[in-house]
Amino acid sequence: MSRSVKALFEPFTFNGLTLANRVVMAPMTRSKSPDGVPGADVAAYYRRRAENEVGLIVTEGTTINHPVSSMDVNIPNFFGPSLEGWRNVVSEVHEAGGKIMPQLWHVGMARNPSAPNAPHPELPSAGPSGLVAPGKKVSEPMSRADVQAVIDAFAKGAADARKIGFDGVEIHGAHGYLIDQFFWAGLNERTDEFGGDMLGREQLGVRVVEAIRREVGHDYPVILRFSQWKQQDYTARLASTPEELGAFLKPLSDAGVDVFHCSTRRFWEPEFEGSSLNLAGWTRKLTGKPTITVGSVGLSGEFIGSFRGESSTATGIDDLLERLDQGEFDLVAVGRALLVDPAWARKIHEGRFDELKAFKPEALATLS
Repeated sequence: MSRSVKALFEPFTFNGLTLANRVVMAPMTRSKSPDGVPGADVAAYYRRRAENEVGLIVTEGTTINHPVSSMDVNIPNFFGPSLEGWRNVVSEVHEAGGKIMPQLWHVGMARNPSAPNAPHPELPSAGPSGLVAPGKKVSEPMSRADVQAVIDAFAKGAADARKIGFDGVEIHGAHGYLIDQFFWAGLNERTDEFGGDMLGREQLGVRVVEAIRREVGHDYPVILRFSQWKQQDYTARLASTPEELGAFLKPLSDAGVDVFHCSTRRFWEPEFEGSSLNLAGWTRKLTGKPTITVGSVGLSGEFIGSFRGESSTATGIDDLLERLDQGEFDLVAVGRALLVDPAWARKIHEGRFDELKAFKPEALATLS
């Protein structure tokens, strides 16, 4: 580390919400909420990060009120009895001086229909081929009524988030989950208004944003997370050129997205040939909206390797700081480094770089 970390700890304001700094806790699924209800341990988990200078916490994915939105009974819901658990999480984070948003999520066909306690046998697909991956059919397509039910459930989740005190919401539109399954031409073969060309394929996402805006108004922060890569295909791309990316982002921006959370596996990789800008940099340039960058911040290896049992060493963030100084993006989401070390942000701010922790997958079972 040779650069000043000052830029990372400057306040940032969007849509009336002021963050103490630019550090965002990235959403990370932990499956620590039995029967979908987050308990006191979940509240304590998030409070520890808020106490240690995380400017904004985006929770793990929380599933909306739809019969097949989840893939694990221990993933937290965002409806019913779970809301009281989340109210306690908000209280703890705010008491510690932090800001927090839930990530609203529908996993779509990423769900395993044979999982224990699966609440419903059907899986929603963009369709019409019912593809879970290109060329692999497992279900029938969603009807228009199914699509509308999902839109309504996202909107209700956002309304509940505002009611119980969250500082905004993030919509999960990335990584091959339901909204992204509609975005992606590799899975969405519909011929109605929710398919066809890029504008049609993004209509589910656009209408989710519009419905949320109708519920919460225009003075409540809304973030959309999107990605080029998919769990089904890490080389997949929604847009192959800046022009295509701009065409994809404009309807979502116009619908009311305040901030784009641009998910990449390695933040330092350029998005398009001929420019060093990453996905967040291009998104900011094309939309004029604030962006969040993410992808292996503070660690040597990208997160896919962690699923294969690979460890990552702690690294400096000079390149990240240089890009932030230059205005390439506005906020920085930190994932595994914050997962293993609640005090990561404080240590960076205080220059305690020799105390930064490595990431070891075997430690995940005991992380708090």
